[in-house]
This record gives sequence, structure tokens and C-alpha cells, in this order.
Amino acid sequence: MRNIFLSESCKETQVHAVNPQSWLQVERGKLCNKFSSHAPSSFESLIKVPEPPILPFFKPVDYVQVLAEIHEELESCTGDERSDLYLLQFQVFRGLGEHKLLRRSLRSAYSKSATLHKKLIFGAWLRYEKHGDELVSDLLASCGKCIQEFGPLDVGAHFPVATSTSSSTAEMMVGTSSCSPTQVSSTVFFRVGQEKISCDRQKIAALSPPFHAMLYGCFTEALQEDIDLSENGISPLGMREVSRFSETGRLDDLGPDVLLEILMFANKFCCEGLKDACDRKLASLVGSRQDATLLMHYALEENAPVLAVACLQEFLQELPGCLNDEQVIKIFSNADKKQRFIMAGNAEFSLYCLLSEVAMNTDPLSNITVCLVQKLVECATNIRQKQLAFHQLGCVRLLRKEYDDAERLFSEAFAVGHVYSVTGLARVKCIKGGDNLLSYKKLTSVISSCKPLGWMYQERSLYCDGEKKWEDLKKATELDPTLNYPYMYRAALLMRRQDVQAAIAEINRVLGFKLALECLELRFCFYLALEDYRAALCDVQAILTLAPDYRMFEGRVAASHLCTLVREHVEAWTTADCWFQLYDRWSSVDDIGSLSVIYQMLESDPQKGVLYFRQSLLLLRLNCPEAAMRSLQLARQHAESEHERLVYEGWILYDTGHCDEGLQKAEESIRLRRSFEAFFLKAYALADSSLDPSCSSTVVSLLEDALKCPSDNLRKGQALNNLGSVYVDCGKLDLAADCYISALKIRHTRAHQGLARVHFLKNDKSAAYEEMSKLIEKAKNKASAYEKRSEYCDRELTKADLEMVTYLDPLRVYPYRFRAAVLMDSRKEREAIAELSRAIAFKADLHLLHLRAAFHEHIGDVSGALRDCRAALSVDPNHQEMLELHSRVNSQEP
Repeated sequence: MRNIFLSESCKETQVHAVNPQSWLQVERGKLCNKFSSHAPSSFESLIKVPEPPILPFFKPVDYVQVLAEIHEELESCTGDERSDLYLLQFQVFRGLGEHKLLRRSLRSAYSKSATLHKKLIFGAWLRYEKHGDELVSDLLASCGKCIQEFGPLDVGAHFPVATSTSSSTAEMMVGTSSCSPTQVSSTVFFRVGQEKISCDRQKIAALSPPFHAMLYGCFTEALQEDIDLSENGISPLGMREVSRFSETGRLDDLGPDVLLEILMFANKFCCEGLKDACDRKLASLVGSRQDATLLMHYALEENAPVLAVACLQEFLQELPGCLNDEQVIKIFSNADKKQRFIMAGNAEFSLYCLLSEVAMNTDPLSNITVCLVQKLVECATNIRQKQLAFHQLGCVRLLRKEYDDAERLFSEAFAVGHVYSVTGLARVKCIKGGDNLLSYKKLTSVISSCKPLGWMYQERSLYCDGEKKWEDLKKATELDPTLNYPYMYRAALLMRRQDVQAAIAEINRVLGFKLALECLELRFCFYLALEDYRAALCDVQAILTLAPDYRMFEGRVAASHLCTLVREHVEAWTTADCWFQLYDRWSSVDDIGSLSVIYQMLESDPQKGVLYFRQSLLLLRLNCPEAAMRSLQLARQHAESEHERLVYEGWILYDTGHCDEGLQKAEESIRLRRSFEAFFLKAYALADSSLDPSCSSTVVSLLEDALKCPSDNLRKGQALNNLGSVYVDCGKLDLAADCYISALKIRHTRAHQGLARVHFLKNDKSAAYEEMSKLIEKAKNKASAYEKRSEYCDRELTKADLEMVTYLDPLRVYPYRFRAAVLMDSRKEREAIAELSRAIAFKADLHLLHLRAAFHEHIGDVSGALRDCRAALSVDPNHQEMLELHSRVNSQEP
């Protein structure tokens, strides 16, 4: 979900809408002077840092404990509860920002669904999460692999068939009825208006106890052969169908109007078999949203569960579009508890969880969103569900400036244990009362009463100034270095103090490990203020690569418009200039700079397919998989030939986990034309998919074939680097060194790392260290280089390098594990566990949890070890070493 919940300012000095022309005077000669204390007042607006958003997610203080509890419950719960637990696991991973893990949890919820309702809901959720992946399905079909994931289900097949009372039972009832006459006619006529319908008395009686009582009991109808049913809402045609059903047990193909008549009639006379048949017939007629909208009303009024599910399936198939339909929204928002059960069974919370998320992503301010999240609150039954629902509705109310309601909801969420809701409570109190002290005290109370987390100090910093604020933000970064706001605030403050280099360094620090749009936007503003228009253009082009529709300055200005304005102040590059600049940035491992150059080239270069492909490679390197996939799809769309298109299709399939089909596309491309990219793709996919050591020679051959084909040095350097890696794995170190040296000659800087590995394997640790030092000197992004160099030096230098890694990229887990292992070797068990806990607090990593579990086991803390094992198995339920450790620790539990 996008971070759409922008914070409310606690201050009255709100920045009004700004005109970018005031910052970027397009007419020559109207640019402001060099950045100084006399900068225009609009400069303050230019570097305004918005308060951190309050995320509408489930964010427990101790997510490890919650994941462990979920795993423990999964081990013992019934089948019907499993999908609910996986939904909770999904919500935990959502709060942590772990997108791959949350999708796996959704898949588990779908596969473990014990009811049709849950199958439909989680199938729809997965389709929604995978929106835009239709191309992958089409490509798989072109490879002969048909995948029907999460498609429509046969609704009727999942419901047990209700049966009428059998004729033998009816006969028994006739024989034992004390009020029945000794002889009654076997035929009865039901009059409907002017028509009389002949029916078999015994078979009609078998339809239900009320009919049996009427026709064989103590009522006057038992003595009649002609019974008037005109006032029971059934037409002559409908009554004839009832009679036919009593004889055959089947309904003919009828129109919905007649079926609805019969359904209501069956309900009135408790004819369960007839009602069930009618329910199923109506369900089979649902073929569009319009059908579903009309028939759902009857399904809910007449308690027709099969029809209700068929209608629900139709709505969910059309998410998010169906939420624009007023009639559909009325159905979802007006349903009472009984109707929700008819529609969704025991999956009503799951249903409204999905609908609320879709609505919030579409428009969090809308009345539709309010209605659906209110229903989510109504559906919440246990503590965890209430924590999420109250908090989510509180976020919506806050965004709509409905402060009293927001305060009440955040209070309720906080009262049931959702500590993160204190953020909303503090914001509302500040907005309503303008008193920062009350909010500051509230956050202080939370910090002192539970395990402090980075967001707590970040939030408290909003309610103090000066040194206190600086210290709180410093503590926030120490506890959770992934939070953007502390870096942005410090950078903006340094910029206002005219400490330009420190400001740029501070914002570069977060951009070094996380390509956050708001951080790029702030750096763009810095460069504008400094009149460094080339650097500003680079950042806005990177923003547009990641999010083409992005709007800057709190949504007031389109990034594309700012890009146009800035370009007026930058000398245009020729195509040759662009290629030179791309080569230079690629070689210096400046990925953001490379993105910018490619964006500029795409505006004029006819070879868009190749450029979009290179863009996708950079985005993958920058850990932006969704943007990378979008670029790959654009590469396919702009391919200039069939063989080129096949290569991009192969990469799309490979990147979505369909390696064999990616290989197939590469082979098809090679049959059409031998090209560098086709051979490279085939070698890459084969090396990744085959466990057979003998395939190394095939990979070598493929990479050699690739290098014989025309290509530029950027890609040839990558191929040489990969070839060197294969030779290293085969023990052919001299051949590997030749490849790396050749790659370095064409400025493939990353080859230093491979050459360092060769030196190390040849027992020349000093040469390996020097080689990595060269990479550190050349590369703009250095974290991985420092991490690798740490392997080639003594312990003190290793420690320094790994501290630098953690400073540059706190998300890299190896340094924490190494430091913890060193502490354990020194018998500093508590310090070792604390080192791992420092990273676990903001990153749900299997290896960190695994190591901490082992440390807990080592010191005899069985409960701590078991907790970490269970949490780790939530992250990866199939990890063999983790399963073994869990089994061992579990056997030790008292």
C-alpha cells in the first residue's frame, strides 16, 4: 500500500500552494543568486519536511513474539482457523514492509482455506496483489504451461445438497398421523388465480413438514382436494414447476423471475430441497456484475447461500472496479450480521479486510472507505482484529480531519494493546489542543513502559525542539535506521544552517541503501536551492523512472512538470554524450545517475527496447522489483525484432520464478538469431536452475558464444564477470583471473570483487584486500565492497569495515551476525544476543533469527530459542536447518 496517510501538521504555519515558477524562473536572467541567507522566502517551503505518515497497518511492539504465537497456533489449530492465522501473519509482514513475505502468507491463506468463502476472498486478494501480471500468464500459455491461478470456482460443488423428505418417510408420516382421515385423495389441486394445478398429494407433502401438516394433518386442507394458494406469491407457472419438482427432484431451465418466485415460496413453506435446487439454479445464472447486484438482494433476504457466494465471486472478480458501483457498495455497507454470514460465512472479517485495503488504496478520503472500514470494525471479534480495525479507521478519520472520531478510535486501539496507535492519539491531541507537552508526555510514558522502538522516538521528536529533538531523532535512527524522517529532518536543518555538504551527506546516507521517493524529492530541492540543475535533473528523472505519475511538494506539482522546468537550465546532451555519461556512471557504480541518463536517452533514442531493458537491470540492482518489471514489459513492447522480444519475455518469466519457461524463450530467440542477450539469458537461467555440476561447461560455452556476438562493453563486462565466477566455481582460477582482468580493461568496476576472490583462493590475502580497496575507491555505492573486503583482513580492520557497512547500509545482515559471533566467541552471550536484536527490531531476517535462536539455546533459554525458531519458520517455513533446530528446542520445552 502506498504511504498515502500524510500526517497532519501540529503547527498553524502551513505552507500554501506553491508555484514552481517562483523557484525556477524559466526566463534567463531571473534566477536567484547563489544560496545564501538572503534566499527568497519560498526556500523555506522548498525544503519543508512533512511529518512522518501514520501507517494504517498492524504494527505490534514485539513482532517476533506475535509471529511465534501465530506459528504455535498454526501447529495445533483446526483447518478452518488456519487461513485466519495466515491473514494475521500477512498483516504483520505488511506492517514490516516485507512484500515478498506478505504475498507468501496470502498464498498460504488461500491454499489452507477450508471454506469456499475464504477460497474466494483470498483468491481475489492474490489477484489484486498480482494486478498487472496478466502478461506473465499469457507468456506461460505461449510456452504450453496453462496456469489457472485464483480463477472462478464452481460455487455449487462446494455446498452440500439439501434433500427433500423421501416419499417413504412421507408414507410413514401418513400412517402415524392421528389427525389424518383414514382415506384422502391421492391428488390435490392447488388453485392460483384462475388456474388449477394438479399435484400428487404425497409428493407435495414430502417437500416439507409444513406441507405434510397441511395435507395430512389436522388442518381443513387435509380434507380438501382443491386448495387456494393465490395469496402466497406464486404464479401458475411457478406452481407447475413446484409440482414437477416434487415428482422429479429437478428444476427445468427457468428464467430468474420464476426461480425467485419459487425460492420465496420454498422459504415460506420450508421446502429445503426445493430451496436448495432453486438457490443453485439462480447461482448458475450470475454472469455479470449487474446480475450479481440484482440477485444478491434476494440471496440475502431469502437466505440463499449458494446464490450469495456466486454474486460475491462476481464482485470480487472485478476488484477494484466494483467499488465504484454504488449498488455494490450499498450491499457491502448495509449488510447486517446475519446477511454478512449468508454472504461470507465465517470469513466476514477477511472479506472486509480485503475491501478496506482496496478502498484505502483507491481513495482513503472517500465515504466508501469509511463505510467499509466501519464494517471491518463491526466484524472484528478477537483482540488482534480489533487492534487493526480500530487503528485503520482512526487513520481514515484523521485523514478526513474528523478529529474527535479519530481520537476515540486511536484510544480504543491503544486500549486493546495496539501501542503504535499512540502516534495517532498524540497527533490528534496536538491538533485539537495545540499543546505539544501532552503529546510528549504520552510518548514518554510509552517509551518507559515497553521495549522502545525507533518510531517511538521519531514520533516524540515532533513535540519538542532544539537539542531534545535532535537527540530523539538520533535515537530513532540508532534503533531503526530505515526510518526516513530523521535523515530528512537533519538534512533540511543542516541546509537551513548553510552546512551544505553535511546536508547532502545526510540525505545521501539514506539514499545509499533505500531509494525512497520523498528523500529523492528533498535532495532535488537542495540542488535547486544550490542552482545545481544538472544534479536536480538527475534526481527528478530518477523519481519519474520509479513513479511516472509522481507529484511533488505534497502532491501539488507534477514531477514531470518540474523536470521540464529544470531542463531549461541544463545543456542538452547528444546521443553520444548520453552513452559516454551512461558508461561513466555504470562504471562508477552510480545507479541513480545511470537511471537518470537512461531516462534522458529514452526521450530521443529510437532503440527504446534496449534502453528499457538496461533500466530494468538497474532497478533490480536498486531493489525496486515492481518498477523493474514495468521496464521489462516496456522493453518487450518496444522490441525491434522477434528475437529481441523473445529475450525480454524470457527475462520476464525468469524474474517471476518461471526459469524453465525463460530458458525456452532464450532457445527460441537463438533459433531465430544468435545474439549476445539470448545466449546471456540462457547461460544465466541455466546456471541458476541446474544443480548438476556438469552444467558449468555448458554455461561457459554459452557465455563464450555471447561474447562472440555484437554488444557494447557494458554488457560484455557483465558477461566476462559472470564467466569468471563460473571458472572460480570450477576451480579454474587462472582462467577466472583472465576474465576479470579483461572486464576491468573495459571498466567493469565490479570485476575487482571477482579478482579479489581469485587472489584470496590463491592464498594472497593482501592482494585480495588491495583489489577490494580499488573497488571502494571507484564505486559510488560502497557497502557491498566494504563487506567483501572485510573477509580479507585481520579482525580489527574487519570490524572497522563492517561498522562502515552498517553505517552505509543497515539492511545488510552479515555485519550483525559477524559481530554477534565474535562476541559469543568471547563469551559475551548477552551482548551477542543484543547485537542480533538490534537488527531484528527493524528487519525480519531468517538468518538473524536462526542465529539468535541458537544463542538462546546455548545459554539455556529454551523459551527464547523456541520463540525465535517459530518466528523464523514464519519467515521461511521450509528451511531445513531451522526445522531441525526447532525440533531439538521443542523437545527441551518443559
